[in-house]
Amino acid sequence: QVQLVESGGGSVQTGGSLRLSCEASGDTYSTNSMGWFRQAPGKEREGVARICRGGGTTVYDRSVKGRFTISQDAAKNSVYLQMNSLKPEDSAMYYCATYQTCYVSYPEKWGQGTQVTVSS
Repeated sequence: QVQLVESGGGSVQTGGSLRLSCEASGDTYSTNSMGWFRQAPGKEREGVARICRGGGTTVYDRSVKGRFTISQDAAKNSVYLQMNSLKPEDSAMYYCATYQTCYVSYPEKWGQGTQVTVSS
């Protein structure tokens, strides 16, 4: 079992930045990919970004490409999401998750989430 704990959410104005962090513990050796998805009230879950084991390949949703950057620190079993040029439509609960591969958008396990609110 993998446990995921997110941190770094908060409230910012349009154009601001936030950095989300996620620390994995437990059975991390079997994790092939980690990433982030988000869900706003009344909306479907939306994949945001994923990073493959080794960090060489990243996948972004078109809505965040060029503004968000995913990275990882394998030694710390951690993954990060740098979010720049935030927009009100980025407001959602953000979840750190594991994936079978970085090309599969359906998450295997996820954490409790961290709230991101962007005001206009």
